[in-house]
Amino acid sequence: MKKILYLFALTLLANSCKISQQPGSTQEPTIATLDLVNVKDDKVMVTVYPGEIKTETIVFFIPKTVPGTYSTSNFGAYAENLKAYDYKGNELPVTAYDENSWSIANATRLDKVTYWMNDTFDVPGEGGIYSMAGTNINKDKNFLLNLHGFVGYFNDLTEEPYQLEIIRSNDLYAGSALNITKSSEFSAGTTKDIFRVNRYFEVTDNPIMYAAPDTVSFKVDKMDVLLHVYSPSQKFSAQDFKPAMEKMITAQKDFLGDIDNTNKYAILLYLSATPGEGDAANFGALEHHTSTVVVMPEQMGQEALNKSLTDIVSHEFFHILTPLGVHSKEVHYFDYNDPQMSRHLWLYEGVTEYFANLFQVNQGLITNQDFYDRMQEKIMVSKNFDDTMSFTEMSQNILEDEYKNSYYNVYQKGALIGMALDIRLKELSNGEMGLLDLMKQLTQMYGKNKPFEDEDLFPVITELTYPEIGEFFNTYVSGNTPIPYDEFFEKVGLEMREGELPVDYFLQDPSTPYITVNEAGEIILRDDLSLSTFFEELGLMAGDRIKAINGKSYNVQNIYDLIGDSANWSVGDPISLTIERNGEELKIKGNVVEPMSTGKRLVEIMNPTDEQMELRHSWLKS
Repeated sequence: MKKILYLFALTLLANSCKISQQPGSTQEPTIATLDLVNVKDDKVMVTVYPGEIKTETIVFFIPKTVPGTYSTSNFGAYAENLKAYDYKGNELPVTAYDENSWSIANATRLDKVTYWMNDTFDVPGEGGIYSMAGTNINKDKNFLLNLHGFVGYFNDLTEEPYQLEIIRSNDLYAGSALNITKSSEFSAGTTKDIFRVNRYFEVTDNPIMYAAPDTVSFKVDKMDVLLHVYSPSQKFSAQDFKPAMEKMITAQKDFLGDIDNTNKYAILLYLSATPGEGDAANFGALEHHTSTVVVMPEQMGQEALNKSLTDIVSHEFFHILTPLGVHSKEVHYFDYNDPQMSRHLWLYEGVTEYFANLFQVNQGLITNQDFYDRMQEKIMVSKNFDDTMSFTEMSQNILEDEYKNSYYNVYQKGALIGMALDIRLKELSNGEMGLLDLMKQLTQMYGKNKPFEDEDLFPVITELTYPEIGEFFNTYVSGNTPIPYDEFFEKVGLEMREGELPVDYFLQDPSTPYITVNEAGEIILRDDLSLSTFFEELGLMAGDRIKAINGKSYNVQNIYDLIGDSANWSVGDPISLTIERNGEELKIKGNVVEPMSTGKRLVEIMNPTDEQMELRHSWLKS
């Protein structure tokens, strides 16, 4: 999962039916029906038929935690009026164990379980659930079906086949990597779509977004890519994003080479119209084997969205390497209600984030300096966390209170672990082997259907590479020693040098804003930071209260808008501000300049050795 910190430090209807058993299964498929037509109080009726049950009691679950989020979500809390019925339509006794599990008595007579499911976007704060893992119900307009938020499962039946039956109005289109097995008229103006999968994991691994048709597709090598967009105000269409997505995925496939884990990939893009006001309020994406759900603000400009989508979707696409292609048993046999976490978030999220940046410099989408700036930024952000904490210990305990706030560091130091490991591999092999080569070997050894033992990964990698790599893991990943970045950068001819640094309009770095708010909710330029060239060129001073920009008023209530609107500015654009200074209101006009600040920047050294040049080229370009 890739989460964007958008606001910085301020902070089923159907009669009971049976289908033929699938080969090799001794259990009839579980049938889950979602009725997207008869929505009641913004809730969807879900009906789940388990097939024949041979035990007197059975437990029904709705996921507490889902893969990729590494947090507790409690989706069962959104289910209402859960009931169980026998084949004659009589209610069976149901006992709630907690928010996410229910015990059903007389289960040998069980025909179905029914419940009304609410969506997370309507809940204040979204219940602490990341929007990209959340759900949306907007009758006749949009249904974002992250299916872990709708469909439950029975104990001991998660490895048996599932059949999804979704009843929808005829003017809604299903965007998904799943192929529709059958689609037929259900009633006047409605259709039933049927999807079949092999086990419950494939239910949660295949989100579906129903909306008016706004889809484009393109082919990259042998892979079909689907882009399905929901833009509430129709500000954007799928066609707007096709060129950038096609360019990016083509570059990713070129970077990956002969790795080919999927024939179809779906990008489901939901654009939030009113962030935090009954709509998705946090932004990023959640990965799946053959798809990703992306949530972004509709108010952003197309250029800014394309840039963000390139970074976000590329991260999710690289998850086809890990954990989707290479993962431990904790991931493969994921327990949605009592998860045992793997020690290897550095691999699943960190290496993925590293590749999402490396491929861009490798394929010429960004410059070498752009890449160095990104790595330097990750170092700066990672310093906000305990740099001596064992990464494997943190990963294994990420759901615990002591460690959960360190999750964001997997995208920072986790990526830096990948970077340092890549440089070390290149050095030891004289440029012949890097981290991508190692991932290809691990993919061939394991693959998506053969998980590894969690404690075996480091010894296996050491056996495949060098004893020094085992020392690297023991020291910097499972150990408590901070990574000496300067030593690794020296190997490839880089150094930290005083100079100008590119910054964002309102951020010196991701954790240091140039602005704050006072008790009245006014936005103020901080007086404890040196201002960037953007503010200096406009003549702004520390302590100035920003009242309006380009005629739009801003305060703490719409600070989301300020950040979003600034993402649409371009250097040279005219800009006007209304500020208050020493009690006097002032009007300031000028042009947008590139925001720069003074500090140390990671740059190439002036006279690198041949060895440094060769290793740098091997690292970034081969």
